[in-house]
Amino acid sequence: MEIRQRWVTEEYDGQSMRAYLARPASAGEAVLPTVIVIQEVWGVDEHIQDMADRFAAAGYQALAPDLYSLGEVPEALRPKRIQGVKRFLDTMPPQGWGDTAVREQYINKRPQPEAQNLRETLALLFGPKDNSRFIGQLKAWVDFAEQNDSPVVSVGYCMGGGLSFLLATEDQRVKAAVCNYGTAPTEEALARIDTPVYGFYGGTDHRITDAVPSLAEGMAKLGKTFHYKIYAEAGHAFFNDSRASYNVNAARDAWAETLSFFSRQLKN
Repeated sequence: MEIRQRWVTEEYDGQSMRAYLARPASAGEAVLPTVIVIQEVWGVDEHIQDMADRFAAAGYQALAPDLYSLGEVPEALRPKRIQGVKRFLDTMPPQGWGDTAVREQYINKRPQPEAQNLRETLALLFGPKDNSRFIGQLKAWVDFAEQNDSPVVSVGYCMGGGLSFLLATEDQRVKAAVCNYGTAPTEEALARIDTPVYGFYGGTDHRITDAVPSLAEGMAKLGKTFHYKIYAEAGHAFFNDSRASYNVNAARDAWAETLSFFSRQLKN
């Protein structure tokens, strides 16, 4: 299938931002449901663009906002620098990725200026995030989709999984949300949600997955719609086929479940 791909720009808070847009070429200018595809911490890289293309091939308009593009992308978050961090992290144990002390042991083995570049980019990628600003941008992209009366659903991966879940608590226009191995919003935020949510998790991703049963119990007590699946043999980022974390069985099943979930909810 031929996919039409382009970058589009919008404005938020007086600054420009961009998103990758993919549509099936054969649909012409027909109004299609929009899937907002929310990035991993790595940005709108080849994997996220590929996921958007896959949704377009399934008959959707897919919009992948570049959450780092508001205003001017910092040098430390540009694709070349992020690719360098990915290569660096592949040289160390995954359990050490989030441990500053462990990362420093490996960074200190690198020459300058590479070592300093790694520190700068890692600090931004794994440091505190302004989720309220990210949600503001995502709401603006919902506005963009609704200009053509397109119904909106959202899906995210890792950081984006948490943001997809959070967006559902903040914008009732989103008809369904999928969270792939992302953290859940606060209990206060969950109390506001009306959007059905489906979560997909890796069984060995204990930092996130161990909290899912209590999350489901809490959502049930609140009378909210939350489905989830845990893939016992999969880890974090099992959907990312560009990384060693990829698990084909979990990814295949979660993909089919996601499409089915969106189709059901868009009929309601």
